[in-house]
Amino acid sequence: MLIFPAIDIKDGSCVRLVKGDYATAHKVAENPLKTALSFKEAGAQWIHMVDLDGAKSAKPENSSIFIEIAKNSGLKVELGGGIRSMDTVDYYIENGISRVILGSAAVKNPAFVNAAVSKYGEKIAVGIDALNGMVAAEGWLDTSDINYIDLAKAMEAVGVKTIIFTDISKDGTLTGPNLQQLRAINEAVSCDIIASGGVSGIADIANIKALNLYGAICGKALYTGDLILKQAIELARDISKYFVKSELVPAIVQEKGTGEVLMLAYMNEESLKLTLETGYTWFYSRSRQELWNKGATSGHLQRVVSIHGDCDDDTLLVVVEQTGAACHTGNHR
Repeated sequence: MLIFPAIDIKDGSCVRLVKGDYATAHKVAENPLKTALSFKEAGAQWIHMVDLDGAKSAKPENSSIFIEIAKNSGLKVELGGGIRSMDTVDYYIENGISRVILGSAAVKNPAFVNAAVSKYGEKIAVGIDALNGMVAAEGWLDTSDINYIDLAKAMEAVGVKTIIFTDISKDGTLTGPNLQQLRAINEAVSCDIIASGGVSGIADIANIKALNLYGAICGKALYTGDLILKQAIELARDISKYFVKSELVPAIVQEKGTGEVLMLAYMNEESLKLTLETGYTWFYSRSRQELWNKGATSGHLQRVVSIHGDCDDDTLLVVVEQTGAACHTGNHR
């Protein structure tokens, strides 16, 4: 599963909304390109971007920002908002945008979607934004009488390969995604489904992954610090690759602040999954043959900052923030 960190642009600034309400817009980062580069450094391959001004005015408003990021960040850019004509689609794709999202056009001009898909294939995605199961358009300012599943099936029929689904009532709320609706749309069509709206932390990433979706968009939780991008990307990957050679892999635990090696322990697939889901280290005891959570009894927990495999994917480097002593002797390490 892919993780899509998000940047929404309004008046040239990085902002987030709550439930699509423009009146709730608040700035979350200073510089769009620097923010995108930080996502790249964390391991992201794609970035999800929205022209909020364009979504409202039905025309591109911040195009120079998106093109700059496409050219200079090293990320693939998925872009929506204000894309209502083939000229706009052509302009963005010719200037390096990897995937263009058609939203309101899917409701109001399906012939345009058909033409765009015929010309650009998988570079065209459709955004389906729903409130109480009914599709919204025009920057979420208008609600239609079209059910989100019905629109998804119609888009599948014209050849759309990727659908970004948002439950508006969840967007920007940090209350978790609408798993029921995501499951329903994923089962209803063969398109790749990207979940959007409500992601609050690493547990939501695990829940979305369990639905076998193509991707998940993460926005507000990244900016509040409730979700660590590196951790989300690692969980979204297929962790079974680390256990091809052995059921156990050594995990070297390093302190973030000092770079000191705190300990060496072993992980199996279950303990690594728990580590990723909870954000704290879990290991497998070879002597007791059971899982154990570092610091569960002492309170000396290890909060995970990042996890990386070595070049052979048979050893893990776990970077943590250590509370108290790491060693059972009472020493820091």
